[in-house]
Amino acid sequence: MAAPPAPVAALPVRRNTALLAAALAANSAMLQLSAAVASLTLVLVLDVRGLLGLGPAIVLASGALAALPAGRAMDRIGRVPVLAGGFCAGAVGCALAAAGSARGSAPVVLLGLVAVGAASGTALLARTAAGDMYPPARRAHGIALVLFGAVFGAILGPLVFSPLLAGRSFDGKALAPLWLAAGAFMLVGLALVVAVRPDPREIGAAIARAGRDDADGPDDAAEPEPAPLRELLGRKGVIPALIAAQASFAVMVGVMTLTGAIVVDHFHHAAHHVFPIIAAHVVGMYALVIVVGDLIDRIGRTTSLAGGLLLMAASVISLLWIESVPATAAALFGLGLGWNLSFVAATAELADRTEPWERGKLLGFNDLLSGLTGAALALAGGVALTALGVAALAVGGAVLVTAPAVWILRRGRARGSGELVAVRRG
Repeated sequence: MAAPPAPVAALPVRRNTALLAAALAANSAMLQLSAAVASLTLVLVLDVRGLLGLGPAIVLASGALAALPAGRAMDRIGRVPVLAGGFCAGAVGCALAAAGSARGSAPVVLLGLVAVGAASGTALLARTAAGDMYPPARRAHGIALVLFGAVFGAILGPLVFSPLLAGRSFDGKALAPLWLAAGAFMLVGLALVVAVRPDPREIGAAIARAGRDDADGPDDAAEPEPAPLRELLGRKGVIPALIAAQASFAVMVGVMTLTGAIVVDHFHHAAHHVFPIIAAHVVGMYALVIVVGDLIDRIGRTTSLAGGLLLMAASVISLLWIESVPATAAALFGLGLGWNLSFVAATAELADRTEPWERGKLLGFNDLLSGLTGAALALAGGVALTALGVAALAVGGAVLVTAPAVWILRRGRARGSGELVAVRRG
């Protein structure tokens, strides 16, 4: 492959990658709090145990509904303005959640959780920007580098949130300073995002033009119109990636957002133990992401999609026989690592099948489906956890990730066999 032209080679890809990774670290710290106490915040304010999954469902659904318009906006006006808007919404949402918790106001808490969810859904689209800045052969690695920043959020979260909660009664007034601290993290993320320049979408377009120039000679034509969503969904490899992404994200967030209730209400541990368990989960999601990104580029998308889903199944089913804090942390670590493998592979596959000016739309659509599925699972999981216990959540989650893994593997083998037969006949 020919070396890229000087303008492309000179673009500040490393600087932008570091800034986006740091912004995701701030978002990750906020996400830990949302995962740990969103379910319990509403329960405390409303004093209705049957609504255990409502808080996470609101966060996930609002994130899902924000993802598609955010992705479309990214394709039109760029990645940075949309990401900055998401972090602003997150800061406002955390402030509202804090005020609602302190005053015992359910409407204010609900509005805050909606904004927090929209912020999380938008921030996760930073991987679209990561996909822009790296060529296909290195795309999973580039996405992994940006996602790796979330590891530092996993470290910062417990360091900030646990001391604020330790030794205090678990009520709305105790939750308010936690949400305020989370809002401060979102403001830091905002400052980091606005420092990203040029916009990663411009870098992606430059790389795409350079690739066309290498293949076909100079091309000064205007940027083509993006393909309609229906056409994008019909491209090879898109549907398996979407299914894997939905299954992995839904089960991951469904279990993660109910972890606080599992640890406190079913395993009978103190509330402050939730944060190191969630931290172990986030470390599993992101700590090995650079290694995983390189692994995906080597072993291929199909193997990575299915392998990650099967690792998630093994992790979530282990909740049937464990109860200790270290064992629960290990199970959540494995759940995060499995998500890491399958979700990064799915993101890389979807990015491979799109141009920079249509990539945000497809990834936003993927996140819309994933978030809505995750919201439904969090809500249903909360009901099942309350009525039937941890076993229902563990078995249901394992089935939901095992079934698509088997289908993806069988589909991959069938395609490989078909291609081999065609070659022999040829």
